[in-house]
Amino acid sequence: MAVRQMKIAITNDDGIQGEGIRRLVQWAQKLGEVWVFAPKVEQSAKSHAIEIHKPFEAKETTFPGAARAWAVDSTPADCIRFAILGLHEQFDLVISGVNRGLNIGQDIMYSGTVSAVFEAGALGTCGLALSTDPESFDDAFAHLDAVWSYLTEHNLFSRNRLWNVNIPMGTTGEFRLTRQGGPYYSDDFGPLENDMYTPLGKPVWVTRNDETLDTDTVLHYRHISVTPLTIDRTNLAVFDELTE
Repeated sequence: MAVRQMKIAITNDDGIQGEGIRRLVQWAQKLGEVWVFAPKVEQSAKSHAIEIHKPFEAKETTFPGAARAWAVDSTPADCIRFAILGLHEQFDLVISGVNRGLNIGQDIMYSGTVSAVFEAGALGTCGLALSTDPESFDDAFAHLDAVWSYLTEHNLFSRNRLWNVNIPMGTTGEFRLTRQGGPYYSDDFGPLENDMYTPLGKPVWVTRNDETLDTDTVLHYRHISVTPLTIDRTNLAVFDELTE
């Protein structure tokens, strides 16, 4: 990638008013021309949902540091669909985040942040998901330059189109190439009145002391986790075994 010529689309799932996207746009200006396509309201844990049954609003607005910006009344995946399929724009890179909350382990399935990156990959564009602990963005932004250097110096986008990066608070600043770990959070469901129930999140992660897992690298070792992602959900080991 020629950094000075990059055209970057930025989204998130915390909403266009979120602190993470505001600070990310300011940082990303050094990489090239920044466009924003972000949900009008928070869309956390909407996974890869898209709207196919009714129209949704996509209103052009102003955003500090962005060449152009839209507030999209739909999911993060739809933000990227609108940018590429709706406006017929092409981008060198889609960056999603910085998310207020880690996206590691099996929680990746639910993440609107990561799903925007999956949508970018499905539409032929490189994608980078960025997440941190919900308490503060400060450590994440203190290390974004180092994250970018790690990605570019190792030519990671030429090796894989999509990457998921998690920067924990109090990080050591060391990088680990990781794979997706197991369960991180789960839910109980508490009963309310009138047949209503509320999800009650609870941590279920147990360390395996394995630095190759994104969960352990982030939560136990406090390293920066860099995980290659793919949109292909085929179990290739089983496929290869059964077709030999």
